[in-house]
Parts: sequence; structure tokens; C-alpha cells
Amino acid sequence: MQLDRVANREKLKTRDEPYWERVEVGKSLGYRPSTIGSAGTWIAKAYDPMTRKKRKHSLGTYTHLAPNERRGAALKDAREWFDHIDAGGSHKPLTVKQACERYAATRPDAARRFVQYVYSDPIARVPLLKLVDRQVRAWRERLESLPALVTRRKKGNAITRKRSNDTVNRDMVPFRAALRLALEEGSALTDRAWRNALKPNKPSGARRNLYLDRAQRRALIEALPLDVATFARGLCMLPLRPSALAALTVADFDARRSELVIAHDKAGGGRRILLPRETVALLKEQAKNKLPAARLFNRADGQPWSKDLWKGPIKDAVRAAELPESATAYTLRHSTITDLVTSGLDLLTVAQVAGTSVRMIELHYGHLQRERAAKALAALAL
Repeated sequence: MQLDRVANREKLKTRDEPYWERVEVGKSLGYRPSTIGSAGTWIAKAYDPMTRKKRKHSLGTYTHLAPNERRGAALKDAREWFDHIDAGGSHKPLTVKQACERYAATRPDAARRFVQYVYSDPIARVPLLKLVDRQVRAWRERLESLPALVTRRKKGNAITRKRSNDTVNRDMVPFRAALRLALEEGSALTDRAWRNALKPNKPSGARRNLYLDRAQRRALIEALPLDVATFARGLCMLPLRPSALAALTVADFDARRSELVIAHDKAGGGRRILLPRETVALLKEQAKNKLPAARLFNRADGQPWSKDLWKGPIKDAVRAAELPESATAYTLRHSTITDLVTSGLDLLTVAQVAGTSVRMIELHYGHLQRERAAKALAALAL
């Protein structure tokens, strides 16, 4: 039957089985009248000749549109779903939370962020096939309104600050990646719901100005307990994010080839680094008598490292070594990258080793090369 006329739909009797309108062979658009007003539900149905099964997909009520516009919108969405099914896409409904759980299964940092910002949010329950731009934008607004934690106090209130553009960008990266993976696996129709809603903010452009020279880094390491000191030495010898260093396993290290695979990182996962002799010696010592799946760096009690476990000891050591109070584990990464840039290594190679983009290296460290260029130009004077 034809469902395009509002008057015809309003005359339909309510029943469980939708009224079907044939779109093409094996594909139909259905309408189930509501007992309340004219806000019935639209359904798409497709017949699979291979399995001889009928697949149905609820499209919604489209009550945000005028009654005479609903059938056209439903038909458009139905055709998208038909194309999705024909291309081998999944017809099983997957929620945003389930998509994030799939992505986070082997990514601890993403899992931590999803627990904080996604799983308890209303967007978690939304089926991917019904996710729309306004829902993702609303989630982003809620994220941006959350204060960022500066530090926890054992007594008293935690210290927070307004969430910066850079912090919001970092928190959105795994969410965007989880949705993109769901799209690639056929659990979503298009990326229209998040394509614009999750575009990164303009970077703040603020540089990480705190730099610890080699003597200060040695002083920090000497003030740390042995297990944390070993972890900090790794950060001083490899320009990795602390979470990426903590995730390294024995299997990631090839002592024979002096090569390290950075398997789990926020960016640049899977990259390979050729190691110098001193770094090989450190990693060999950490890998001794461990199984391939074991972490290279562990606490004294054998447990893997996490931000909450290294943060306190490093803060205490910073005070003991009389270093700037703002020094953190990430400061060691910044300091090693600074040394690589000032040594004359090209920015592309620095970016590849550090697991970030050339643009970000230029943004935070490009001024160092300008200073080197000025000195080189000064040497040209006759």
C-alpha cells in the first residue's frame, strides 16, 4: 500500500504487524500506527535470499518533522540501511557503549576515558544505527563542561580547572576512533552523526615550557624508589608517553635486532624504534626471566604501572630533589624530545619516534630550531 499520504496513514487501524509499502524487490518500508495521535513508527524490511531470512530495522517516529515530511525521511533512511545490508554491513543493533567496549578491549587508556566520559552518559545507550549529530554534540558539550582534575588531595577537596581545548581533544580521540572502527566493521551506516560533531578544537598553542636538564633528571631518578627509578630511566631514554612505556611487553622488545615495537599508544601504535646499546641493556635487564606477555616495566610487587601509581612517588621525588613543583612523568618525555630537536635531528624523525605529528612537534618545539638557525646565521658573519 502507499504510505505517502498523511490522511491514509491516519485511517490505518493499530496492529502489531506494520503496513508495508514495497520499495523494490525484497525490500519494503513499513509503518506501524500509534494509539496516540499520528506518531507511528517506521520500519525497514529486507529479504536475504542467501539465508532466506527477513531482516527488520526500526527507523523511528520522526516526530521532529511535519507529518507530510516523515515518509520521505523514513524512505531515505531505509534506502541507506538497504545499501548498508547489501554491502555486507551488520544488521545486529550495537549501542555506543558496546562499540566503545569493543575498541577499548586492548586499549587501557581508552577504557579509562570511556569509564569517565561515556559509559555513564545518556549517549551510551543509543544504538549506533540511530545515533544523530545532535546527540553527539550534546555529549561533547557535557564533556567540555566537566572540570579537569589538577590533583587529588588525601584531605580536602580535589583541585580542578576549566577543561582546555587540548584536554577535550585528547578525550575525544578514543571516542572518535571507536565510532570509526564500528563504521569499518559494518555496525554503523555512515559517520554523519560524528563527522562534524567531533571535529577537534583549535589547539591552544601553549608550549610545555618546563625542561629538566640531564643533571636534574639524574637527581630525580636518584630520589626515587628503585622500581619507579627504573621506569623513569626508561622515560629518559625513550621519548614515549608514560602510558605507552607502561604498556610495553617483553614480546615488543627484540634484543637480537635492537628493536622495540610500540604496540599500544595514543598515536603511532605499531611503530618500530631502533635502539642504542645503553637502551638495549636496560630493556634486557627488565625482560630477564619474564614471559613474552609480561610487562617490561613493573612495580616492585609485580603489578603493572599506571598513572595513579607513578604520580605520587614522582611528586615526592621532585620535592626531595628540589626540582620545580610542576615536574611530572610527562616532563621527562618533553625533556627527551627537546634534546632530540636541539641535537639537530629532523622534525619528521622526531615525530615518528615520539609517536606524534610533525605539526605538533613544530607547534611545541619548532622555536628550538629557530634558535639553532639564528646561531647558524650568526656564524656566517664575516
